[in-house]
Amino acid sequence: MDSSAVSLGEFGFWSERTPVHKAASTGQVEKLQFLVDSGASVNAATANNITPLHDACLQDHPECVRVLLNAGAQVDVRTIHGSTPLCHACAAGSVESVRLLLDHGASVNPSLTALTASPLHEACIRGNQECVKLIISKGALLEAFDIHFGTPLHIACSKAHLECALQLLNAGARVNATNFHETALHHAGRVGREDLIELLVEFGGDINVRDNLGRKPIDYTTPGSTSHICLQHYESCPLSLQQLSRITLRRVLGTRALQVITKLDISQRIISYLCYKKNS
Repeated sequence: MDSSAVSLGEFGFWSERTPVHKAASTGQVEKLQFLVDSGASVNAATANNITPLHDACLQDHPECVRVLLNAGAQVDVRTIHGSTPLCHACAAGSVESVRLLLDHGASVNPSLTALTASPLHEACIRGNQECVKLIISKGALLEAFDIHFGTPLHIACSKAHLECALQLLNAGARVNATNFHETALHHAGRVGREDLIELLVEFGGDINVRDNLGRKPIDYTTPGSTSHICLQHYESCPLSLQQLSRITLRRVLGTRALQVITKLDISQRIISYLCYKKNS
């Protein structure tokens, strides 16, 4: 190996990369366009099957993404770890790159491997609610299951991304989905976020469910903390019939909930309540 090569972890070494890789990774749009116009390959891959498009997406250079896609870059090419350019764009929180890739036919639900998460998982890890919203609108699977993280809702809660969790729940994500018997509420208890706990409970989160260690969500909170007090409150004060009715209706409607509820011939106040509007 060339002693001047710079290690980039899973991305191999700079010495393996072409000038197109380097221009895409560093955001040199004019140089990239010159290379493309000169006939340089936009689909050249490193030993780890990293293409210039992967680089441009991960480094959040949407104009480079545009140049590469217009020049015929393969939109769903995968690294040796299974990541597509869309996975990288979501990991970078680049809404513009995500939109460009989707417009060019990128798969929103590439098959999962033991080494990679879905684009929706990556967006939830990043906590970019605009990416999450866009990916969901294009048909991302809400229950895509990663062997490490579980569902996208699990990862959104473990990273304490409240707005991403709300996007997922409003879209119909199952609040009590489990990963090793652990639910999103276990994660919310672990990160100590009272607002996240309240959100999950309002959507039907089970405060009494036990994980594979026999622990409930409250067992992951610090005694005396606001999150601990919040869960104690829910244990002693069950949800009202009104709240339970909303949860049941939303569960039955699933991913169609918002579409159906907003068309019901009922008062706007009730519609707002059923849609979990903050001013309801």
